Amino acid sequence: MDEALSRYARLGVIHFMLWPQAMSGNGPIAETIERLAADADLEAVELTRINDPAARARVRATLEAARLAAAFGAQPILLGGKLDLNAPTDSARAAAIEAVKQGIDQAAELGAVGLAVLSGPDPGEAARKAATDRLVDSLKWLCDYAAHKGDLPIVLETFDRVPFGKNCLIGPNAEAAEVARRVRRDFPSFGLMIDLSHLPLQGETPQQAVAAAAEFLVHAHMGNCVMRDPAHEAYGDSHPRFGVPGGENDVPELAAYLRALLDAGFLGGTGFQPVAGGTGVPPVRHRPILSFEVKPLKGETPEALLAGSKRALAAAWAAV
Repeated sequence: MDEALSRYARLGVIHFMLWPQAMSGNGPIAETIERLAADADLEAVELTRINDPAARARVRATLEAARLAAAFGAQPILLGGKLDLNAPTDSARAAAIEAVKQGIDQAAELGAVGLAVLSGPDPGEAARKAATDRLVDSLKWLCDYAAHKGDLPIVLETFDRVPFGKNCLIGPNAEAAEVARRVRRDFPSFGLMIDLSHLPLQGETPQQAVAAAAEFLVHAHMGNCVMRDPAHEAYGDSHPRFGVPGGENDVPELAAYLRALLDAGFLGGTGFQPVAGGTGVPPVRHRPILSFEVKPLKGETPEALLAGSKRALAAAWAAV
């Protein structure tokens, strides 16, 4: 592709994956976000909970000064607390909903343009229909709560169903699309997120995954995974760098993913768009956020990993 990718998407990065210690909400969060803010190639950063109110205020000021969009990831809140939005008991599901509501409060405070969640564990084929019904109900509760916090869109990220990964209910992208269809009947701003890192674990090609989710796709991640070597440091859903030995994704796979996103109209198309007032409207045409989700392995630095990811992306975009 001869045109700059920036004409089609806002390049972002997941802060709490580059600095995994930030998943807890503690540590040098404001300082490391300031380091990312100095990178003029980035237009978005994805954050999670920040426990210190003063740090949250400092981060918001940094985002505003740097003209960076923010998206909020509630996945660490759910995974870290072993919380389940499709839990079979009302009390467990209520605990998950309440935890995400607290994330919504922080997302609104930070000026985020959307908040992402994931489904709970896969209960097995016989119990999936009931679990999916509970997930849809939970998502509607969250969408309703977020609608009163500045119309913050809620998005569901699709994951794998393999025991060495996250083993989530959602899961296959076609099933995610059906969930989104049901939620959007009441909350049109709801959407889906897919991640190149997860596609090999899901057993789907970029073309298959994007085609299944395209109608509801509002956000996308780029990364890698290892699934053939249980002894590998990054085995499972661990987001190592592109081209890591034993991994599944490098420049050719990233190029195929970008091509699928382009052909589906996602790049340069639908994505998170904040809306003032009302109860939400369908996402509008604009440049969506396309973020790196990469985690340093032992001996790797966040700066080198981010630079290498950008070089892989440049090579992949040139091949589209």
